[in-house]
Amino acid sequence: MKTLTLLCGAALFALQTLSLTASAAQTLYKPFPHDVMPELSDSGQFSVGVRTVEVAYPEMVPDLMKGMADRSLTLEVWYPAEQGSALASYSNETRSGKRFEIQGNAYRDAAIAMSKEKYPIIVISHGYTGYRTLMYYLGEHLASHGYVVAAIDHTDSTNEDVNFAESPYSGFPSTLLNRSRDQVFTLGAVANHALFQEAVDATKAGVIGYSMGGYGAVSTAGACYAFNDQTAATFTGTTAPEIVAKVKQALNTCAGGNASSDKVLPEWKAALALAPWGGQHQLFDVKSLNDIQIPVLYVAGDNDDISGYDGIKWLFDNTGSKGTKLLTVKNARHNVAGHPAPAEAYENEFDLGSYIEPAWEIQKLNAINEHFALALMNCHVKSLSQYCDFLNIEGSSAQVPVDGKKPSPWKGFDDRWALGLEMQGK
Repeated sequence: MKTLTLLCGAALFALQTLSLTASAAQTLYKPFPHDVMPELSDSGQFSVGVRTVEVAYPEMVPDLMKGMADRSLTLEVWYPAEQGSALASYSNETRSGKRFEIQGNAYRDAAIAMSKEKYPIIVISHGYTGYRTLMYYLGEHLASHGYVVAAIDHTDSTNEDVNFAESPYSGFPSTLLNRSRDQVFTLGAVANHALFQEAVDATKAGVIGYSMGGYGAVSTAGACYAFNDQTAATFTGTTAPEIVAKVKQALNTCAGGNASSDKVLPEWKAALALAPWGGQHQLFDVKSLNDIQIPVLYVAGDNDDISGYDGIKWLFDNTGSKGTKLLTVKNARHNVAGHPAPAEAYENEFDLGSYIEPAWEIQKLNAINEHFALALMNCHVKSLSQYCDFLNIEGSSAQVPVDGKKPSPWKGFDDRWALGLEMQGK
């Protein structure tokens, strides 16, 4: 993963210790040899630029608390760039409010690299709670391969917005209502933004969502929510029957807030749902899942105790689109998508528990996500058929000998280095 840039950052990594202060930009990735990481996790041909962009819905939007309200979003947008002069760092805070800063590999506010081939758009959506740079490694990686990638700070649903220790569910109603709406709005906002509109091909797009972002991405791909009285009340804290009815009506939309899945945007060509939430409560209409047209790659830990592996499997089983896959990460729980923990998170389990996995190294999971995200988007968004072969794998990656003969490794993985994965297709 990012072999060349990581080698350059080896000295910085060696200086990182748990005593780092929040003012120091931390390098989170180790310089692993090329051969131990999946092939498509290598950086692409482009230098990467990044800009922070503020966007606002042009009109007031539904709000479960206020009826209607103004809504704005902060985006982090990565793109192919001319090489700049200063590398970006990403500042945020843990769930308990500890500030940290991460060293990135993108050039802050660099000029976009213009090309005869315009760049497709990828939208990235974090979980509850989270922040727009939680999957910055995917933003930088896909941009280096010729995409404009916009990651969302979902207002009301970030670590900064929610006091997770004292009022952990304060932002959940907004999250339920706005995840898919924000994803659809972000696609249009980037496509029409003065900084990007001349460089992007807005007819080709993909969406990546983690946890609650995955809950949104499944709807963005075409599924309709199916909250009943009980689930609408439980997940919004509503008790009065007349209010429950209104909440249920507001939530039960399709494809970014539409009344029907017929309104799914044709621009969406693929979706990557990382540990998506909602399937364990069957919050999606089965027929609309059956009718999804674009391929969805589900990624799930088989011990996910937040979204529930059986719930994610239910989503996969009911998603009807050809090319839909389920990548199972053996012995993983829910933290299969975020970047490695910053030093500040190691001060307590409350913070660290939202980053690390008991049995997996997060950098390896990040590299696996980079590999399959690029395969998915290049295959289905850019229509580069040679990348589809990286997805056309089945069964276990463990290379367990059969009749005394060891199977070949999965395409894109070196011998012995794909242990712990399983792929299932339709």
